[in-house]
Amino acid sequence: MDTGFDDPGIFFSDNFGSEDQNNEDQINRTQVKKRFKDFIRQYHEGNFSYRYRDELKRHYNLRQYCLTVDIEDVSSFDENLAEKLYKFPTDHLPVFEDAAKEVADEITKPRPEGEEDVQDIQVMLSSKGNACNLRALKSEQMAKLVKIPGIVIAASAIKSKATHLTIQCRSCRNVVNNIAVKPGLEGYSLPRKCNTDQAGQPKCPVDPFFIVPDKCKCVDFQVLKLQEAPESVPNGEMPRHMQLYCDRYLCDTVVPGNRVSVIGIFSIKKTGKPTKQGTREKVNVGIRAPYFRVVGIQVDTEGQGSSAGTSITPVEEEEFRRLAKNPNIYEALAKSIAPSIYGSFDVKKAIACLLFGGSRKRMPDGLTRRGDVNLLMLGDPGTAKSQLLKFVERCSPIAVYTSGKGSSAAGLTASVHRDPQTRNFVMEGGAMVLADGGVVCIDEFDKMREDDRVAIHEAMEQQTISIAKAGITTTLNSRCSVLAAANSVYGRWDDTKGEENIDFMPTILSRFDMIFIVKDEHDEARDTRLAKHVMNVHLNAKQMTEEPAEGEIDLMTLKKYINYCRKKCGPRLSTEAAEKLKNRYVLMRNSAGEYERETGKKVSIPITVRQLEAIIRISESLAKMKLQPFATEVDVDEALRLFQVSTLDAAMSGNLAGVEGFTTDEDQDMLGRIEKQLKRRFVIGSQVSEHAVFQDFLKQKYPERSIQKVIHFMIRRGELQHRMQRKMLYRVK
Repeated sequence: MDTGFDDPGIFFSDNFGSEDQNNEDQINRTQVKKRFKDFIRQYHEGNFSYRYRDELKRHYNLRQYCLTVDIEDVSSFDENLAEKLYKFPTDHLPVFEDAAKEVADEITKPRPEGEEDVQDIQVMLSSKGNACNLRALKSEQMAKLVKIPGIVIAASAIKSKATHLTIQCRSCRNVVNNIAVKPGLEGYSLPRKCNTDQAGQPKCPVDPFFIVPDKCKCVDFQVLKLQEAPESVPNGEMPRHMQLYCDRYLCDTVVPGNRVSVIGIFSIKKTGKPTKQGTREKVNVGIRAPYFRVVGIQVDTEGQGSSAGTSITPVEEEEFRRLAKNPNIYEALAKSIAPSIYGSFDVKKAIACLLFGGSRKRMPDGLTRRGDVNLLMLGDPGTAKSQLLKFVERCSPIAVYTSGKGSSAAGLTASVHRDPQTRNFVMEGGAMVLADGGVVCIDEFDKMREDDRVAIHEAMEQQTISIAKAGITTTLNSRCSVLAAANSVYGRWDDTKGEENIDFMPTILSRFDMIFIVKDEHDEARDTRLAKHVMNVHLNAKQMTEEPAEGEIDLMTLKKYINYCRKKCGPRLSTEAAEKLKNRYVLMRNSAGEYERETGKKVSIPITVRQLEAIIRISESLAKMKLQPFATEVDVDEALRLFQVSTLDAAMSGNLAGVEGFTTDEDQDMLGRIEKQLKRRFVIGSQVSEHAVFQDFLKQKYPERSIQKVIHFMIRRGELQHRMQRKMLYRVK
């Protein structure tokens, strides 16, 4: 038997906790209960509407035995009472619930026949106070009332916990009723000995008690896993987690992916597993793990509120409306995006459209049309693609940054795993669930495995993630924009390869609203300006961080302005703009068809209805920047221009006709046949002389001139690459 001081079930003068409290505590408890009853009865707002009394009566008649109380209201009624609730919630919350039960008994009389007994009332708390960061929780806050923000990433099934136990002795059949069990994740240790003495009967053995399940009182409870918000995690740190315990009416109020503010009691539970003898491991005696006993949950329904830094004041709102009336607001926003990066002005304008987004629409049949803009930057290394992604992570109200190489399909969407304690399957949301209402930045998009890219198809277009694994079938929201950066197949963009530079399936490409091909072109004048700009950035780095340049908006204002516009404005297309866009879309389709007929090559990025919707979203985002209710023809013209310089130019970049002298289909076909034969004959990495290859194909009756042309082309390439595996097949010498 373990004799540690840490086991609460053994070292009591009375095993059943029936020891009376002292008189002073009893008097104090009675006074506190009286004040709580006075608060529920007497607290009123304007026009003498007794808020909590009326709410309690209405909920009770609807058979909802709960009451949500704002702590600020308690503080305005009795500051001392609110302070006690903050400092000693474990003692005072049960008293508050008893007071609510007694008031409910008074105000609901007479009750219907068969319902004479008044039900227990659950008191849930809410607060408008500032939340405490998960990392700031220390031992000083233990057993106190705390408010913390975060994202729910996992939720267990609903289970039952006993609040009052009935136990019986196996030997003498003595029954002990109504043993109170501590709330939360704490259990109850059964007494080791039976206290009843019966004349002429032998003493009961050790550990004689067992629980009588039918006579126990139970409540529902659920365990949640809360992760701190991504914007609160310092660079280089892992996000921290907290286990939440919810019971009764707090169960099933949130799902994984919800951003929440949780009010609860910072509590501790035992660590260490029971051994076979029923004792606990000595190594864990005195060590306790923290968890959070929830007494109130506020769900952020829009996915925006808790993340935009601070709330927007009326003065700031007036400033934002003045900013929106500026005729040059579009250029000012584009200049403010990564001002330390030179050039790429069209890309910055497109990123501004992505940050503001279009309008999400719900159709009468229940289907939705996404409003978020997806953007892909494709091209050469060293063109500041990753830096733009990092800036978007900083200035977006909600953003998650991830790298394609280190991300799996489950990490991006959602995963199902088995909980080690309960052995039940639980679900955890991935990056796109955590970025709900914001932007997910995916760097090295081309390094992702093909099956991982396929997993985000639904999340990008339908903005939901459907899970059907291990008996869990559910749908999570992923209402986020995707900003992706990728390199071309050959590392650098090769104009001679055309469509071979793009190694993405049309299914994923069509889901991007804009695709920019970023090339590192050699131009002496441009290179001089770029070098001067880089030198200036390094020399004046401190000055640039202190104050923004003329015409730019500082980062915090930009972040708040984006959040304000996304909340307050949902523009639609005007009739004239819609007519203009319809005609331009028909022209785009026709020009793409003519291009295919003339060159005999398919357009690498298909022009479909998705691209039409993309231009609508870009037009709406341009109107949203100016806080306008309708997107005008000017917005449509700019949206069409952005679409032209991005997606249309990328779509038409697959022209291989005339490259390297292969003007005819016969030459192209011959190159394909020779390449296939070489793959069959030579293992990967083997070397072979040019003369041997030439003689080999000459024996197969290929025209000598054509063989020379093909081999010389392959020599200039240096190697032949299999498009999917990207491995060198052979080298010609």
